[in-house]
Amino acid sequence: MAVLHAADDLLVENGFGGLTIESIARRAGVAKQTIYRWWPSKVEILLDTLIEDTDKRLPFPTAQPTAESIRGYLRGFARFLTRDPAGKVLLTLIAEAQHNPGTAESFHERYLGPRREQERDMLARAIEAGEISPRLGPDATMDALVGPIVYRALTGSSIPRDLVDTLVEDLLRPRSN
Repeated sequence: MAVLHAADDLLVENGFGGLTIESIARRAGVAKQTIYRWWPSKVEILLDTLIEDTDKRLPFPTAQPTAESIRGYLRGFARFLTRDPAGKVLLTLIAEAQHNPGTAESFHERYLGPRREQERDMLARAIEAGEISPRLGPDATMDALVGPIVYRALTGSSIPRDLVDTLVEDLLRPRSN
């Protein structure tokens, strides 16, 4: 939809503070009333954009998950955050959620919660198949895997390939003592 693409583009161009319903309507070629009929705020527009783009550009492995497919997913996540305009939407919503309880609630309900459920399922299936053996539970494992990647993206740092490799090796296939 033109509104979602306009919001995505304008966010990249102007940042969250410069993104307005008026500018989205102008770029999309629709009336403000049309936008307000479907979305109560720019955050909700960005969430729809993020959900749509993540489903298309950061899919979960469809085959039986392995340590290698999880590594591939994490590499894709790093590329998504650093190279894809939708990654900027994700980083913006993470940042905005720190200051706005309504944004945090909607972000968790609509994006983070469902995404975490899929990540938990991916790990559980890999554990059941004997592909990985993390020492931490599924949620703590995902936090430990994605946390450093998100932190580096939020701070504008590059995400070295060996970071993902080390995270996978240390967290999914721990060395025996």
